[in-house]
Amino acid sequence: MLDKFGIAKRIAQELQDGFYVNLGIGIPTLVANYVPEGVEVILQSENGLLGIGPFPTEEQVDADLINAGKQTVTTTAGSSFFDSAMSFGMIRAGKVDLTVLGAMEVADNGDIANWKIPGKMVKGMGGAMDLVASAKNIIVAMQHTDKAGNSKLLDNCTLPITGRKCVRKVVTNLGVFEVTSDGFLCTEYAPGVSIEQIKESTAGRLKISPDVKEMIV
Repeated sequence: MLDKFGIAKRIAQELQDGFYVNLGIGIPTLVANYVPEGVEVILQSENGLLGIGPFPTEEQVDADLINAGKQTVTTTAGSSFFDSAMSFGMIRAGKVDLTVLGAMEVADNGDIANWKIPGKMVKGMGGAMDLVASAKNIIVAMQHTDKAGNSKLLDNCTLPITGRKCVRKVVTNLGVFEVTSDGFLCTEYAPGVSIEQIKESTAGRLKISPDVKEMIV
């Protein structure tokens, strides 16, 4: 079973040379630390930064350099800073090749709920709705179940929807799941996790790929 760092490492394997990538708040921000050697990607943050590097060491911390989650970051050579209008113009124009988001729920048709729990105070949906509407590819990084052990991979989302039929792939602490017309397709299982455990922990439609393999992280 993976921890949050393992999930981030596996998602980093999806990065391709030349990609513009937006990393959402939470587990997705960790992907910046695991960009494969020899792969050049440009990480974008909707608060107005293009060219995010790995998280800073204690000596590198600059309180003026933050991502959308208000975490301090580093910058890469050639990075640029701009206002939110330009940042969301880039997102809405479809210039982002890959978006990695956290989620509270994902449905087996690709719906995602990741911004609001009814009855709880939230500051707003942030950039999530623009990202899911405009990104060319969306991967979700999340825990497979909630703290009570209930599946977060469902047949239908029960929380307010962020986007419809937009998620292409989900990486959880249990495995990797592609979203297909027949529901979730498990293509990889995490080390130490059984197929039976995945079946028991998934409430949405689930198929196991005939080529399913153990995840390498």
